[in-house]
Amino acid sequence: MSEITIDSNPTQDELDALRIFNYPIWSKGVSEFQWTFNELEVCYFLEGEAIVTPKDREPVRINRGDLVTFPQGLSCSCKIVKDVKKHFRFG
Repeated sequence: MSEITIDSNPTQDELDALRIFNYPIWSKGVSEFQWTFNELEVCYFLEGEAIVTPKDREPVRINRGDLVTFPQGLSCSCKIVKDVKKHFRFG
């Protein structure tokens, strides 16, 4: 299984090329839950902070401004530390 990839400093050109601001927005308050990514997800964090812990791996911290790719098949626990708002797309 692939790793979570994080670009903490994407350029505006990179974001525009992905058409990231045309993706739907997902918001979630402070919480904890289990999740499995049935498809690849690409997202861009507009607000908030989360800690994602894949099974048998080290936790990954995600913050505002991060461009993140979650691989298909990833099972993890998600802890929303600060309310999250992100653009996202599957597939």
